[in-house]
Amino acid sequence: MANETIVIVDDNATNQKLVRIVLEEADYTVHGAGDAASVFALLERVSPQLILMDIQLPDVNGIELTRQLKADPRHAHIVIVALSAYARPADRERALAAGCAAYITKPIDIDGLLATVAAALTA
Repeated sequence: MANETIVIVDDNATNQKLVRIVLEEADYTVHGAGDAASVFALLERVSPQLILMDIQLPDVNGIELTRQLKADPRHAHIVIVALSAYARPADRERALAAGCAAYITKPIDIDGLLATVAAALTA
């Protein structure tokens, strides 16, 4: 699918830029945020269909931020996909239990990223 709006939440500017380039090439509209406060400010202006959520953030970790978004009726409908360098099954299970629809490990496989995003948007 294309033309959906996606928010990338990652405090690493290089990771955020890489994912943005890949998604924009696939015709998604992309916005970025580096921390929880930026996410909430951004969500006042845009209505994304999907959030790519880094687990390791500087203020509130991505698991807790996912829980907060899913508990808020204004944002509960947004599909959240976790992004993490952590590849242990327990990390994946925590993200899914918090409300993430999928879990992508870093370094990011471009084809896998696009397939996961497309699947999450059509689920």
